[in-house]
Amino acid sequence: MKVLIADTLPERGVQALKDAGHAVVFEPKASGETLLEALRAEQPQALVVRSTKVNSAMMEANPKMELIVRAGAGYDTIDVASASQRGVFVANCPGKNATAVAELTIGLMLALDRRIPDNVDDARAGRWNKARYSKAQGIKGKTLGVVGLGNIGKAVIRRAKALEMRVVAWSRSLTEEEAAELGVTYAASPLAVAAAADVVSLHVASVPATRHLANRAFFEAMKPGAFFINTTRGPVVDEEALLWAIDEKGICAGLDVFDGEPPYKEGALDWSLAGHPNVYLTHHIGASTQQAQDATALEAVRVITVYSETGRVPNCVNVAMRTAATHLLTVRHRDRVGVLAAVLDEVRKAHWNVQEMENLVFASDDAAACARIWFSGEPNVVTLARINHQQHVLAATLIPL
Repeated sequence: MKVLIADTLPERGVQALKDAGHAVVFEPKASGETLLEALRAEQPQALVVRSTKVNSAMMEANPKMELIVRAGAGYDTIDVASASQRGVFVANCPGKNATAVAELTIGLMLALDRRIPDNVDDARAGRWNKARYSKAQGIKGKTLGVVGLGNIGKAVIRRAKALEMRVVAWSRSLTEEEAAELGVTYAASPLAVAAAADVVSLHVASVPATRHLANRAFFEAMKPGAFFINTTRGPVVDEEALLWAIDEKGICAGLDVFDGEPPYKEGALDWSLAGHPNVYLTHHIGASTQQAQDATALEAVRVITVYSETGRVPNCVNVAMRTAATHLLTVRHRDRVGVLAAVLDEVRKAHWNVQEMENLVFASDDAAACARIWFSGEPNVVTLARINHQQHVLAATLIPL
């Protein structure tokens, strides 16, 4: 299939796509209007992006688009709702960058404690100020609060424990028993984490339910002078509340992300907190190690190749986990041309809306097959009888869900 890569991707991944037989168009600087034009001109079946935003207009420009792969874990830069309306699969590459993001999280924590960037800035400017920088608290024995326990959150916990930190954690799915297995203290809410920790680190997905999870109440709960780290997504933090916490409570922030990040890869930076002395901002580089990029690129290749060969989409994020199906129609039949077409014609006449279907062929010289059709609609014995009387149908049954 034809694949457009509209972001930086390691050569190893690009070559793996070519080796798998795909036609690859590599436009690593494409974004905004240039990506729109590339999609319109190239008409790829698959699109691979990392930080590049994909909107509804871009999908409309390329009606041949079947699959969008986000070469990373989060996918908030893709208009998933528009993709779903157009029947375009969206997939991500979860877990492949967990180590890289965890390493940066720990790095930001240590940088805040030892004020490493300020040390370096002064030294480069020819200023020696040992007295100013000899007042770090140290990390050993401090309490790290982790909000979100996906692959990254767990990787952060392992590294924090190696630094002899205590850990308190919250996740929607975390139980007290699971917390004990991880060797962390269970917290009943994000606010409980904020209140208990000397360092708070966010590792939740950016979804409507987590927007401004770190709000004014969250920062009010934090200890004065505590560290706050965000390497997930900008919208998770209420930046007005964060500024209040920095100015009024002496909170120090290590941020790899912020709301409204520039859509371009290089250019001017205009963000109110970027120059604040209590904020250390990195350039959304959490996943940007060679190890992580190679692993993520190869996972993107796997997603595309599996889809092209089987029609299945690994790591798909926009297929309904539960459909509106009310009944399951099972049809055992001879593996002959036109059998399922006749069955589906009866389904159409009955106004049954097919939600999902599969057809499994048995191993045999004169093979039979079993079709399973999940649908929503009102069942009736007349339609079932008509299906049972179709040529080459062995038996049809109807089960309510």
